[in-house]
Amino acid sequence: MCIPTPHNEAKKGDFAKTVLMPGDPLRAQFIAQNFLEDARLVNNVRGIQGYTGTYRGIPVSVMASGMGIPSMGIYSYELFQYYEVDRIIRIGSAGAVSDQLHLRDIVLGMGACTNSNFASQYRLPGTFAPIASFSLLQKAATAAQDLGIQVHVGNLFSSDTFYDDANRLIEWKKMGVLAIEMESAALYYTAARTGKQALCICTISDCPFTGEGCSTQEREKTFTQMMKIALETAVL
Repeated sequence: MCIPTPHNEAKKGDFAKTVLMPGDPLRAQFIAQNFLEDARLVNNVRGIQGYTGTYRGIPVSVMASGMGIPSMGIYSYELFQYYEVDRIIRIGSAGAVSDQLHLRDIVLGMGACTNSNFASQYRLPGTFAPIASFSLLQKAATAAQDLGIQVHVGNLFSSDTFYDDANRLIEWKKMGVLAIEMESAALYYTAARTGKQALCICTISDCPFTGEGCSTQEREKTFTQMMKIALETAVL
């Protein structure tokens, strides 16, 4: 496939080697406007805004992934495969599964459990464990420590369903899963398949077992600690 793609109107060289990927296009815009220098819009197909600028003098891009495993699968694959991106750092919201987590806590996703059938496309004779790049994970942990931000490191549950009729989140809690979100498994699978690097950094935006939650505007504009960790990771 040639570029531009059906989902991305950017030209070759428009993206930096590292791309930060929030789910929300407005969060991508917020990061570009508040953290990047000389940011320019390089993609806006379907409102999935992508920007490239510099952070501390180093080129960095930020582009939304949309919601869910299929959407992340499309955008991450095209960035890795066609736009020569080497690293994608997801910066998203997640629901607390572990009792240790509270609103606005930050989780580094070392691995991603999933109920998705996404990996069936690879025709593997077994079960593949989607995991983060250790290099990016180590850099993020170091960046968080340097910034004085406490983080939790462990397993995420990347779900295909937001409204789960079976209501079985408690079963994942038994296995020590820290938080639930909807994109990390696709990102980790795709990075593995393309030989690239990926990491998921999440801020706890709600607690399904207690009913607590942040507003839409808070999720869009106030999760700045996660953004700072990702940006520092991008330039380490």
